[in-house]
Amino acid sequence: MTYPLKIEEEQQLNASRLLRFIDNSPSPWHAAASIAAQLEQAGYRRYSEQQGWRLKSGDKGYVLRADASLICFRIGNEPLRQTGFRVIGAHTDSPGLRVKPRPVIASGNMLRLGVEIYGGPILATFTDRDLSLAGRLIIRNDGGSLEMRLIRFAQPLVRLPNLPIHLNRNVNEDGLKLHKQNELPLLFGNIESSDDNSRALLALLAEQAAIDADAIVSTELSVCDTQCGSFWGSSNEFIANSQLDNLASCHAALTALTAQESSAATSVCGFFDHEEVGSVSYQGAGGNFLSVLLERIAQASGLSDEDHNRAIASSFFVSADMAHAWHPNFPAVYDEQHRIFVNKGPVIKHNANQSYATSAVSEACFIGWCEAAGVEYQRYVHCNDLRCGGTIGSTLAASLGMRTVDVGNPLWAMHSLRESAGVLDHSAMIRVMEQFFQCGRIASG
Repeated sequence: MTYPLKIEEEQQLNASRLLRFIDNSPSPWHAAASIAAQLEQAGYRRYSEQQGWRLKSGDKGYVLRADASLICFRIGNEPLRQTGFRVIGAHTDSPGLRVKPRPVIASGNMLRLGVEIYGGPILATFTDRDLSLAGRLIIRNDGGSLEMRLIRFAQPLVRLPNLPIHLNRNVNEDGLKLHKQNELPLLFGNIESSDDNSRALLALLAEQAAIDADAIVSTELSVCDTQCGSFWGSSNEFIANSQLDNLASCHAALTALTAQESSAATSVCGFFDHEEVGSVSYQGAGGNFLSVLLERIAQASGLSDEDHNRAIASSFFVSADMAHAWHPNFPAVYDEQHRIFVNKGPVIKHNANQSYATSAVSEACFIGWCEAAGVEYQRYVHCNDLRCGGTIGSTLAASLGMRTVDVGNPLWAMHSLRESAGVLDHSAMIRVMEQFFQCGRIASG
């Protein structure tokens, strides 16, 4: 790699679009809506799980579930029973803080909002940040039916201030430790009167959504950062934002899919909620969303059960999630033979205990697509004395019976409120995914 690093116009543009996508997606519900909007612009039609389908070659569509998970597809030009599916999976959720159902706490002259920990965030990164709220409201309209309404506050609304070092003298030696029940509530506002303050947040939500507070039946709200994504580095070769894990993979897959004019095989992207908490839910990858959708695509394309099983046997699944980039300040936590570097290409992730679903055959297939796309690739193995995280890869490989490879782009500060990645890697992943969607028959094994 030369210095200074040269960034091509297309690489800069793809990274800019990624940052804008993340800035517009402060919650899983917003992420799914952002994906749906881009699909609609690309000519994809929304299908309902409650209605019958008929599909033909070239048809493009998507299905939403629980407003936070989405599966989209493009029907291939060749018989599905022979070519099978080309599937990429990623997740729309990120670790963080979620507002409790009855969150308002009066403490002294302050109002605080109680929060739950969602997944495994680095809690210290939420302190002293300009935080806000985003998510969805379930409201009852005049006719009595329920309606979903997305909501976000662009301005800083809540904060988690640190103690001064004078009151926490060992913070630099021991690290910042927050009591998860007592010290995570977010400062929200001053108490202005002795009146009931329990509806203070509800009133603010109603004002923001331009509805009556009594119309709000329930809420799901994430705590989000208000700082927009940015480029950094001596050559602007790095990007920083919230939720790069895993909205970067979502954006790469979506970009690759919508760039297609046609393909031999049927292309599918699944964007799932709840990966960070185990995927076992109605809309998670551990549920039946993808398996049912693939079966329905086969049925709507006129396939018998036997032909559907033949199609699955000819299919391939790419599980796309971010990977742990080597950090020069902490070399001891990495396997020396499997260090991966930012801006050196997509990563093939290995784990003998099946935290990642990569096999020798699926690895060889992915290497072939990298080579065809002219893209460098890397291999990652977790350090033996640290517990390895997981992805949706093994879950879906088992439930679908589909050959699977786990891949991702290098990332610094995974699960921080502010993560960093490489400009070059994002374009590289898009090119490999495009190659995957266009590939012919998959090797057996």
